[in-house]
Amino acid sequence: MKVIRSFCVFAAAALVSASLSLADKHTGGSTTTQFQGPKANTGMAMLFKENGKTLLKVSDDFKVPDTPAPTWRVVDSKGQIYTLDAFKIKGGEKRQVIVPAYVHDVVTVQVYCAWAEVLLGDAKFATAQK
Repeated sequence: MKVIRSFCVFAAAALVSASLSLADKHTGGSTTTQFQGPKANTGMAMLFKENGKTLLKVSDDFKVPDTPAPTWRVVDSKGQIYTLDAFKIKGGEKRQVIVPAYVHDVVTVQVYCAWAEVLLGDAKFATAQK
């Protein structure tokens, strides 16, 4: 019984590891931890490069908070905060955003309410992403 239980734990860990690895290979980038916060607490963010641009996107299970002005923000390794773009746009949601070249690295992705000026949630990379 212990062998079966150990095998199941090992198989589950391998599956999670493979899923994260596939997500990184699919996007060619890195994945954050799950968003944590009072309003943004689902899904993860992925940083990847495409056509010479650095992009951030949220996973399919991320739910854009139902607040007046949820906004993309990133924090670099020096603690500098960069406000990028609104999540809500006319006709839908902006689930992917370009990270400007002047942002040298990204440690944290934040969902910020620009109207109320309050942090709704954030997700972190294991190391600074360039």
